[in-house]
Amino acid sequence: MADRKPFIVGIGELLWDVFPTGKRAGGAPINFVYHATQLGADGCAVSAVGDDDWGREILQELARSHIQGVISTVPYPTGRVQVELKDGIPSYTIVEDVAWDHLPLTPEALTAVSRADAVCYGTLSLRHAHTRETVKKLLAAAPQGALRFFDVNLRQSYYSKELIEELLGFANVFKLNDDELVILRDLFGLTGSDEEVCRALLQKYHLRYLIFTAGDKYSVIYTPDEISRINTPRVTVEDTVGAGDSFSGAFVCAVLMGKTLKEAHEAAVKIAAFVCTRAGAWPSYL
Repeated sequence: MADRKPFIVGIGELLWDVFPTGKRAGGAPINFVYHATQLGADGCAVSAVGDDDWGREILQELARSHIQGVISTVPYPTGRVQVELKDGIPSYTIVEDVAWDHLPLTPEALTAVSRADAVCYGTLSLRHAHTRETVKKLLAAAPQGALRFFDVNLRQSYYSKELIEELLGFANVFKLNDDELVILRDLFGLTGSDEEVCRALLQKYHLRYLIFTAGDKYSVIYTPDEISRINTPRVTVEDTVGAGDSFSGAFVCAVLMGKTLKEAHEAAVKIAAFVCTRAGAWPSYL
């Protein structure tokens, strides 16, 4: 991949995170693309917005961030999430029946995914049947050799065992955090230590990477042949919104640029720590 930039696609929710101090662009798969783009990849967001001022504003944000977009305009309001912070840790109220719940399958989206080196997706954008079918068809169009990055990203009640298992069937990279592992243990009847569970998931779903993050404590990345563990750096936290997505984008970008597992992990940890010191999911790298 040294002869060209990697091309990374994020499919799903594009929205405004609405803080008490104002709104900031976000959405987990698009956060992933933003950070990969800042680190040297070409990025494409596949999502939908409404025919409203907030939709037009978020398209301007994508353009300013040099993110390509296959963004459909649909007759639903642009997505938004109310964010409350306590000691920098966010809680979310996610507005339902918004534009990204009605993502159409377009030739442009299929073309983007079919040439991707990595595709990122999660459970949240599949909460509505319309987008669920679109995302599954797009994932089926991804190249066989692409990184298909499933960040489980469990929110509110917008997930099920069946959905997670179906999405794991498309994935060769799976990311989850310590809170999500507790939920998966219950859903799937998983037993054993955290490491034993992670290794079992890696093997069962034939994954190339399993990424396990434990907040301000540590993160571990498993492959069939290697393991990398790094303690989380201590930083002064502004907020943690988008930090996990920045970890993902940095890791994938580094892997596609030929870095070793340890080097890619170190890059991911460094970027996530930086994002925690800034407000919002798309901080400037300058």
